Amino acid sequence: MTVDESFDVFLAAADRDGALAEASALVGASLSRRRVLGLGVAGVVAAFGVAGRANAASGLSASDISILNYALVLEYLQASFYTEAERGGALSGKTALAARVVGATERAHVKAFQKLLGAHAVKRPLFDFQGTTEQQQPFLKTAVAFEDLAVAAYKGQAPRLQSAPVLAAAVGIHSVEARHAAWMRELFGITPAVHAFDQPATRSSITRIVKSTHFIVERPQMKRKHRPKYTG
Repeated sequence: MTVDESFDVFLAAADRDGALAEASALVGASLSRRRVLGLGVAGVVAAFGVAGRANAASGLSASDISILNYALVLEYLQASFYTEAERGGALSGKTALAARVVGATERAHVKAFQKLLGAHAVKRPLFDFQGTTEQQQPFLKTAVAFEDLAVAAYKGQAPRLQSAPVLAAAVGIHSVEARHAAWMRELFGITPAVHAFDQPATRSSITRIVKSTHFIVERPQMKRKHRPKYTG
């Protein structure tokens, strides 16, 4: 399977309402995105800090640790994607602003999961986003897919969490990811929300989709006569 084919699989699964295949008009909202996404780093870390303290005595269950590490890998993926886009400097205007704001939030999610999991946190993988951060439209297309996928992933795993404080914090992140998805959809030129209800995605399907993109790599990727590519 080629890179384009595997990415198409990724997009097809993430785009559950078919909006990526449509040429819908931009929604003419003029809200301040900084206010809409007004959940700062401190707020997210504090929310998970409460969950961590609540579970300090009894410890997290093996099931919750597994789910949280699964979510952490998805957050690593998103945070590294936005960080690479910011550092590359290829974005402009509202898209560049969105990458900075969303990137900061995704990095906050990573810190929160790492703090909660402690020594149980999985290490950050290496990434090669294969040029999708180097042009505005490919960046937005990938961002839409990432955010839609994250929302479906959180929805699929939230009912499986055994710790009530951790569930409360995870639901708080889920709503932020949904705002990210709506923002990126609007910037890309498709309808932020089409249906009244969303469906969850299973862990196995999300894992299969992410693996099919080949964005996670075993070693840093380098180009001849160029500086090493940022790989998370």
